[in-house]
Amino acid sequence: MIRKLSILDRSRTRRGHPAPQALRDTVALARTAEDLGYHRFWVSEHHSVPGVAGSAPTVLAAAVAGATDRIRVGTGGVMLPNHQPLVVAEQFGVLESLFPGRIDMGLGRSVGFTNGIRRALGRDTGDADRFEEQLTELLGWLDGTQQAHPEVHAHPAEGLRTPAYVLATGEGAGIAARAGLPLVVGDLRRRDRVAEIVERYRKEFRPSARGADPYVVVSGTVAVAATTEEARRILLPEAWSVAYSRTRGSFPPLRPAQEVEALEMTPKERELYEGALTGHIHGTPDQVAAELSAVADLTGADELLVTTSTYDRTALLDSYTLLARIAGLVPWGVSAK
Repeated sequence: MIRKLSILDRSRTRRGHPAPQALRDTVALARTAEDLGYHRFWVSEHHSVPGVAGSAPTVLAAAVAGATDRIRVGTGGVMLPNHQPLVVAEQFGVLESLFPGRIDMGLGRSVGFTNGIRRALGRDTGDADRFEEQLTELLGWLDGTQQAHPEVHAHPAEGLRTPAYVLATGEGAGIAARAGLPLVVGDLRRRDRVAEIVERYRKEFRPSARGADPYVVVSGTVAVAATTEEARRILLPEAWSVAYSRTRGSFPPLRPAQEVEALEMTPKERELYEGALTGHIHGTPDQVAAELSAVADLTGADELLVTTSTYDRTALLDSYTLLARIAGLVPWGVSAK
């Protein structure tokens, strides 16, 4: 069993609950996560995606940190190709200054979802190939070693110890290893592939001032309930959203599970929907504990970052509570405040 648990919340919108409510739900979930003993709480970056409200992760991270007291707060992640490294350094410098010792800088290499978004951001697909260069520049702004812009300093970030994490698959794992940074890798539906990436990362890891040893965070969807059927129903709204996006090009707000179950789907939609349900960790507490033990044995992960989204907030909170109990974060019979 992976004992260190964290949450990445993507601020998914829900039918009848627009984007402002999704952001408030994220902040409320962070408070619950803190009460349950989760290690960190991260937020994501998505631009012009109808079903996702989290477009400004450092702003949302500030709101989360301000609403909590102990839990680590960060981004999963800031997509570095979308930003100037100096600005990212400054933003995290402000966060670390306001909430010292609690801020994580999770960084990814994705660019905008569509050509239109990329044009609006002033980026193109080739910018993802500059991620390693941008990462080096960003770390240089933080430790004061960058030489590309003499006499320019990232205040108040310079000299502050803000941990950096690389969200990666494939080549990105090599980037994390060469930089001596922790690796965040998913998703757990392809566990053999995750294990291969982790093995490569550990093999290529170079100790650095930011990390003497490899550190692996595996991420994925986990749903826990009293029965396997109830746990599976937690997965239905997101699975339909994925199927919809792949046939229509955009993520819709999440719908209640009972509405999804009643939908008439085309053969292609049904295929995509069933595929989106496959491979996630879900079930009763005993079933989930066994699956997480298998993941721990396969990957040797130091931490699990849970990324579950669903329509029913009560079911989601119950799932996170049960998961915390499985991991021994809270005793059985004790609930979040």
